[in-house]
Amino acid sequence: MIQVKRVYDVAGSVGGVQFLVDRIWPRGVKKQDLHLQAWLKDVAPSDELRRWFGHDPGRWDEFRSRYFVELDRNRQAWCPLLEAARKGSIALLYGARDTEHNNAIALKDYLEHALKTREC
Repeated sequence: MIQVKRVYDVAGSVGGVQFLVDRIWPRGVKKQDLHLQAWLKDVAPSDELRRWFGHDPGRWDEFRSRYFVELDRNRQAWCPLLEAARKGSIALLYGARDTEHNNAIALKDYLEHALKTREC
């Protein structure tokens, strides 16, 4: 099972192994307050893609397509997530205000598909 949680809404452990999947550390959050397995900066969208998207819901579908291309090219970044998900529950933590249109939501979809079709 793959959960997606906003880092600001996490109080203690959310269950499962937790990974921060943003390129930029969330403001005001102390590392010791999160129970992270790892901060996987490289699994986040490129700075160019993140700036282009700007959490514009009208660009969501195109953002997902472009992000998935980036993920396809960066297998070593997301393989630790896939392996952890095969062993048990994981939580993808993100900092964006938009709870419906963010990289963690897209990454969850990508990983759920990869669990059925790919190996690391």
